[in-house]
Amino acid sequence: MSVDAKVDGGILHIKVSGRFDFGVHNEFRQATKLAETGIQQIEVDLANTDYMDSSALGMLLVLRDKLSGDREAVRIKNARNDVKKILEIANFNKLFTLV
Repeated sequence: MSVDAKVDGGILHIKVSGRFDFGVHNEFRQATKLAETGIQQIEVDLANTDYMDSSALGMLLVLRDKLSGDREAVRIKNARNDVKKILEIANFNKLFTLV
């Protein structure tokens, strides 16, 4: 499991690989600190995420709050079917842009 982050063109790109759970909390928090530098949009790439739990959902909500709770400001992309189902059951499609 790992979290990679980079800023490119004013967008913070966060990529989560493996399990997205409390075990990556510190890494994810470090990655989100880049959002404090005036970033207007964040993309979270879950293409390599095998599993996510409620703590991951909480981390995403905290990330959204960093950008004033704007649905369009945080895009969650490339979620695998199992992970996408978790996001939809939690109604994250109403809180985030899922692509």
